This record gives sequence, structure tokens and C-alpha cells, in this order.
Amino acid sequence: MKKVAVVRERFPGERRVALLPENVEKLNAAGYEVLVEHGAGDLAGISDELYEDAGATLTDRSGLAGADVLVQVRSLGANSVNGHEDLELLDAGQLVIGMCDPLGNAQAIERLSNCGVSQIALEMVPRITKAQSMDVLSSMATIAGYRAVLHAAYQLPRMFPLNMTAAGTLAAAKVFIIGAGVAGLQAAATAKRLGAIVSAFDVRPDCREQVESVGARFVEFELESDDAEDAGGYAREQTEEYLTKQREFMAQIAAEHDIVITTAAIPGRQSPLLLTSEAVEGMANGSVIVDLAAERGGNCSETQADETIVVDGVTILGPTNLPAEIPYHASQMFGNNVTTILMYLINEEGEIELDLDDDILSGCLVTKDGEIVNQRIGGLLGITVESPAVEAAAKQQAEGSDQVEEEAQDPLVQQDDQESALTPTDDELGEQEDNVSEELGDTVEKPKDEMESVELAEEQSYGVAADPEGDSDTEDDAETGYPADEDEYQEADEEVEEDEYEVEEDEVEEYEEESEEDSEEHDGDYEELEETEEIGEADEEEEEEEEEEYEVEEDEVEEYEEDSEEDSEEHDGDYEELDETEEIGAAEEEEEYEVEEDEVEEYEEESEEESEEHDGDYEELEETEEIGEAEEEEDAEEEDTDEEDEDSEYELEDYDAEADYTDDDDEPDYDFSDYEEQ
Repeated sequence: MKKVAVVRERFPGERRVALLPENVEKLNAAGYEVLVEHGAGDLAGISDELYEDAGATLTDRSGLAGADVLVQVRSLGANSVNGHEDLELLDAGQLVIGMCDPLGNAQAIERLSNCGVSQIALEMVPRITKAQSMDVLSSMATIAGYRAVLHAAYQLPRMFPLNMTAAGTLAAAKVFIIGAGVAGLQAAATAKRLGAIVSAFDVRPDCREQVESVGARFVEFELESDDAEDAGGYAREQTEEYLTKQREFMAQIAAEHDIVITTAAIPGRQSPLLLTSEAVEGMANGSVIVDLAAERGGNCSETQADETIVVDGVTILGPTNLPAEIPYHASQMFGNNVTTILMYLINEEGEIELDLDDDILSGCLVTKDGEIVNQRIGGLLGITVESPAVEAAAKQQAEGSDQVEEEAQDPLVQQDDQESALTPTDDELGEQEDNVSEELGDTVEKPKDEMESVELAEEQSYGVAADPEGDSDTEDDAETGYPADEDEYQEADEEVEEDEYEVEEDEVEEYEEESEEDSEEHDGDYEELEETEEIGEADEEEEEEEEEEYEVEEDEVEEYEEDSEEDSEEHDGDYEELDETEEIGAAEEEEEYEVEEDEVEEYEEESEEESEEHDGDYEELEETEEIGEAEEEEDAEEEDTDEEDEDSEYELEDYDAEADYTDDDDEPDYDFSDYEEQ
């Protein structure tokens, strides 16, 4: 069974481990035994028991020797203190996976090659979509950006968020991030979550969306031009005048903020200078600078690696290994990246296959079976490395020449050659391209030295930023987007660009003058046109809505008509019966009405007779009322009248006229309410 060994890290301050227990389970499922050195995960909070439960075999350091794959966070190149102790574990044919600083310490790669091993440099995993899950640099940059903000918050004599208290309002801290790569964006997001007002800068204009997506404000540099980014999405090298202006701009912005975090690091190169001593002096007392590029000299002129110093009242931090300060999650991300690479290399037979034609391995495999196979590393060591692409091109060219010789003897081909005599050959086209390149100042050289051109392409993929000292031959860093200084500037480039710029500037001025005149003439027209377009759009929307409603209503009407026809057929007979019933009912109502009319006439005649009979009664009643009123007056005058006399008097209320004038049907013929005493 194949074996994968995990060593305990010996670099001072390194607390990470290369694999976690969950990674062990995946490798076991793929048919690999995992050997773990005792105490390898202790500093990351992972005990040996957890590894054993996951299926790993615990052993001492000597027991790791002879494993097929050796996995570690820091290989020899990245562990300059005691990395040589790892050489005793290496055997010829073994695969070593880890960070090894290949560009900064190429001599260490040569020592590894002398041991006969194959080395994968995790820093050189190409930044392509296919390899995103293997990108260790991005994973560690995420940790570093987060941790940098925490360090700054601890050192700053202020709180981050805005606070409105009874004791007064506490203003929010202002944070400025230089570089909108993975570390910069994570720092911006963390500072924003803590409540700070965050701004960020990057020379690549495409970073604006990314900066704003984490809640930060994108700071624009007025001198930025369209040529700040090349076709590959990397920052172009700018002139020294531009860099000077940029530093002055950085100083102005830094003076307005409480915290500045710089992230422009270049693997294997000097970090670009962004904050000068004058910039530090211009910052407020108590401000903080966290320089994440301290390992290569720093972006601040005052930075000291792994030191915290105070200059002119400004605290400057130069950490070089922030991921190790959050070892558990850093190890988790690192282990997942390494496991993904291993699973990618294992073929169907369970063997590890190192194919130099693979677009991922061609970038990160620096040695294979003791031989340097990476052209960039070979160039640093002065070793000529032939890439598979160059060999394939040479082979294709050789096959092409043989085919040309065979075709030269074919009369048909000769006839075709005569007919195409006016068509330029490849050599002629090449000469024309060379001439054009010379006229335009093209800095791309022909493959007289194939290693240099491939090195440039690989460096672009790796992501290297600018070197203000001018010792970098790379484009820039995909992580930070800062320009790289190159020595290969051609005068022809500058002259042609200046001429083209002057011509374009004249054309732009003429176009602007014409545009201003046209604009004055047509301002009113544009306003009317906009109003007309808005009205037209509104009308179109209303018409579309009306058409949709009309269609819906039309469908409903059709369905209703169909249902109505069916109902009509079913209920025709019911309607006829209903008509007959209504006619009968109408006849009965007419008969009843006639009967009621006869009764009313009879009742009116009886009422007239009764009225004549009782006319005399009304007259008597009136006389009685008059007598009663006279008696009441007498009673009022004579206070000593006996109650018996009062009872004997005739009162109207003793006379029940209503009962007297009531017919047999118990209904009174008249309303006597008006005759009652008040």
C-alpha cells in the first residue's frame, strides 16, 4: 500500500500541520496509508487520538522515512532555519509537497533535486479556474487579511465602530487597504464588519466592483490611465514619474486614515515601496500600519520584519507568518488544498502520475526524479530546461520539413506553388512581423531563447507584482495588482506611443469641440426625444397590458357563451314551464285583486253609514267637554270641596267613547286620542 507521511513542523513559530484527520479519511478511501508524526497537530489543537480515530498510523520521525509522499507546510526552501533536517527523510523517487519558496531560494530546490526527489512547490500552483481548490496562496492570504485587521484593532487607541453614548459620540475608525487582492479584500471585509469606514486602492480598475462588494469605498488615482492593465488582466509597469506621483497620493490618503494595511507582496522579489518616511510622518499620532509584505522588505520604508516599532507616533507592524497565528483553520484550508492536489495526481490504477504536459503540474512541479523541470527555476540556477511545448514544436517542425520534401517532388504540389507564388510564405510573414514589432517597439522577443518567453508567461500566471527597484522581469501580482519593474524598456516604444498619443489628443480635442456645438444645438431635442420615448414606452406598456387583458376577457367570454348555450338547451323546457306557471300566478293575482276591490267598496259604504249615525254623538260629546271644563273651574275656586263631590262629577275620562264606538270586529272606527284630557 502506498504511504503518505505527515511531519511535525520545525520552523520557529510554525503551528500549522499539513493534513487534518478528515483529510486522512479521504486518502485512506483512495487506498493510501497515512503516517503521522507524534505531536504533528498539537499546536493546531488536533490531538494524536483524533488522527488515530480517522485511520492514521502514528509514528516517530524515523518511521516516516521511505514513504511515497512526504507532505509538509514548509519544505527545505521555506525553512531556512532547520529545513536541512528533513533531508534525512528523503529517498530517490519520492514526491515532496509543500511550500518551498522556489523563487526566493532556488538553491534549496537544487539540493532537493540532488536527493532524487520530485518536488511540488505549492506557491507556484497556477491561478486558473481548474486549480482554484489547490491554491494555497489564496487560502493563506485569506487568513492573513483577517488577522491583520485584528492586530490593527488591538494596537489602535480607538474603537472601530461608531458609538453614540450618554458620554458622547465615538467616531468610527477609518481604515485604508492598499491592494485589492485576496488578502486586501478579506481585510476590507473584516474591518467593515467591525464597524470601520473602509477605503481600498488598486491600480487595476476592474477591482472596483470587488472592493465595493465588501462594503468599502474604491479610491481612484487621478493619473491612472487605460494602459494600467494589460490583456492578461495584470498591471503594467509604469514610469518612474507615475510611481512618484503614486507615492505622493498614497501619503495624502494615508494621512486621512487611522489604519493602513498594505498587501503588495511579491514571492521571491523585493516588495514595492508604497509608503515613504514622509508618508509615515504625515499620519496622525496613534495611527497604525500593518505591512503584510514585510518578509520581502515591506511596502513601508520603516517596516522591520517580525517587529512592532513606533515611528513619529505611528505604530508599524511587520508580521511574516500571520496564518500560523490561526493554526486550526489555516491547517484546514491548507490540508484541503493538498488533498485536492493528491487526489488529482492519483490515476485509475492508484498510482501517482506526474505529467509535465498537464497545465497544473507544468507550473508547480519544479523537480522530477532529481531533475529540474521548471524553466523559471532553471533560469535562476543557470540551467537550460527544455519544456514539453518546445520539444513538441521542434518535433512538429521536423515532421513539417519532411512533408515539404515529399511534396516538392509532387507535380501537383509544384503547380500549386506556382499558382500561389504571390502568397507570402511563413518566413516572409515572420519578417513582416519583425518589422512591425520594431516599428511599434514590441518588447516581446522571438524565441531565440525559449526559456525567457515561457518564464514571462509563467510569471504572469503565478501573479507577481511590481518591483520599484527595477530588478523584476515579471508583469505583476494577481494577488495585489501592483506593477513590476522591468529593465526591458525600448526607446522605440516611448517614441511611437508619444506620437500616437499626440495624434489622438488632437483628434479628441476636435471631437470635443464638435460635440459641444452639437450638444448646444440639440439639448432641447434630446429632452423632447427623451420625453417622447418615455411616453411611447408607457403607451406601449399600457397597450400590451390591455391586449393581454382583452385576450383573457375574450377567452372568458367564449367559455361563458359555450356554457350558456349548453345551459340554454338543457333548460329550454324549464323556461316554458316557468312561463306557464307565471301566467297562472298572474291570473290568480288578478282574481284576488278583484275580490279585494269589492270588499273595499263594501267597507267604505258601511263606514259612511256609521259616520252619519254618530254625528249626533259628537255634538253631545262636545257639550259634555264644555260642562267638564266649567266644573273644573269651579273646583279650582272652591278649595274646601269634598272629595266625594269631585268623584261625582262627570269627567271625560270616565266615559269610554272608544268602547262605545267600537264595532263587533274589535276595531275602533275612529281615533279618539285627540279627545283625551291633557
